[in-house]
Amino acid sequence: MADIKIKLTKSLIGSKADQIATAHSLGLRKIGNTTVQPDNAQTQGKLAKIAHLVTVVEE
Repeated sequence: MADIKIKLTKSLIGSKADQIATAHSLGLRKIGNTTVQPDNAQTQGKLAKIAHLVTVVEE
């Protein structure tokens, strides 16, 4: 299964509580944090919720 690299590019300040919780569940807390996650349905759902805050690079 492929992995995707996710980088937090915008601040979580002013975001809704559920969007902040989603970012934290992916391991993203500060601008510039990156994480590698499996490319599955759960991760894609989380990315859809915070797509305006992150950039995604497929590995």
